[in-house]
Formats: sequence, structure tokens, C-alpha cells
Amino acid sequence: MAYETIEFEITDGVAVLTLNRPDRMNSFNTQMHAEVRDALKQVKKSEEVRCLLLTGNGRGFSAGQDLNDRNVDPDAEMPNLGDSIEQNYNPLIRSLQALEMPVICAVNGVAAGAGANIAFACDIVLAARSASFIQAFCKIGLVPDSGGTWTLPRLVGPARAMALSMLGDKISAEQAMAWGMIWKCVDDEALKDEALAMAKHLATQPTKGLSLIKRAIQSSWDNSLDEQLDLERDLQTLAGRTEDYREGVKSFMAKRQPSFKGK
Repeated sequence: MAYETIEFEITDGVAVLTLNRPDRMNSFNTQMHAEVRDALKQVKKSEEVRCLLLTGNGRGFSAGQDLNDRNVDPDAEMPNLGDSIEQNYNPLIRSLQALEMPVICAVNGVAAGAGANIAFACDIVLAARSASFIQAFCKIGLVPDSGGTWTLPRLVGPARAMALSMLGDKISAEQAMAWGMIWKCVDDEALKDEALAMAKHLATQPTKGLSLIKRAIQSSWDNSLDEQLDLERDLQTLAGRTEDYREGVKSFMAKRQPSFKGK
């Protein structure tokens, strides 16, 4: 597929997927969804890719849904927005969560509505100091989607999640870091380099084991302590049978740098 709304490249084990509709603040339309799906399919099937970096071009990471791509004429038949969510946003969030590798999001500007919640669905989020996060759904009478009502309470607690969703206040990158919504806030000019350096580092690590860490933490929200202890046991059994574990022990004993393969 020839891409027009995204940029996609694979270098040094890192797939960089850049939203590229800067004139529309990287808001999603049907074409962008299709192109992102195609790129994520390539990431999933590639034996070379061991980390995904998601970011955007221009002044914003993503303003969420492009309303011009929907029928919003109040005098026309009202659209079924649930169809758009089921066909586009839900599969995207599930894909990001299910990727068996680290997923980094570098938020280069405003992340509003679904744009914010797509960022929060990633494993590690870095944001430029000028970036901001807005649950903009309430401004037009909608409900946070793209996992927002699941992710936000787990990141900031139910009280803040409720207020953010009902008030639609803009949260700065520094505030988002202080509240635990994101991992780190960095200077604007350093964002791209720092995010790429992190992605390249993770791509050299035991990524099979990292994917098991991801699975364990994701599962912990729904498990009792006993269930989580059992899951840790089972995942550690899998991790202990990987080539990377064997290499990690060998390199430690030999006092040399490990050479992990993600297997």
C-alpha cells in the first residue's frame, strides 16, 4: 500500500509510524485508519521489527477523529458512531495492546479525544513540553472512546478520570507526567531523538521477555493476587525457555555485553 496519510519506515529493528496529516492536526479519517492498519500488520509479521515508535508530524500528535470525515449535518440522518469505533478505533487499540514488543508513543503536540487515548494505549509515552492532553469528547456530547474510560481511571484514579472526562480540561505534558499519565516530559527539540534512542535501545533488549512483562502488567488489572501469582509463574516458565534468557545468563557469567535476538 502506498501511504499518503502516514509515514512508515523500519531501521535498526525499530518501526517508526508517523501520523502525517499536519494540516488536519493528524486527525483520523477512513484512509488514515486503513493505512495505520496496514502498517501495523507489517510490524506484526516482520521478523526484523522489535519495537514500534508512534508519533506525529506538525503541531499536533492527533486531534482524534476528523469530523469532516463523518456526516455531522444535524438535519441529515444521524450516523452510527459505534460502527466507526467497532471498525476502526477498537481494532487499533487492541492491535497496539497485543503487539508482542514495546510500543513507544512520542507525543509531539496536542493529543485530543481519541488521539489522547491512542497515546495512552501505548506502553511508554514521552511528550514534548509543549504537548497537551484533552478528553474533548464532552465538548460535543460524546463519551470517551478508544479505551479512554478504561485507561484513564487506571492511570490517574476514578476522581481525576471523571473530572477530565466531564470537564474536558487541557492537561499539560508536565501535569500529565506528575499525575502518572505518561512516563516522561522532555524539551520539544529533544523529543524525537530521545524517543528514537529509547526505541533503538529496547530493540536490542530481550524483547520476548519484554512482551511477557507487557502481558503480565496488562492482565494484573483483572486478576486477583492468586491469579496474578499463577500468571507470573506461567510467564516465567516461558521466559526461562527463551534463547535470550540463555544468552543473558551466559553473558553475565562471561562478563560481556549480551547479544539478544528477541527469541
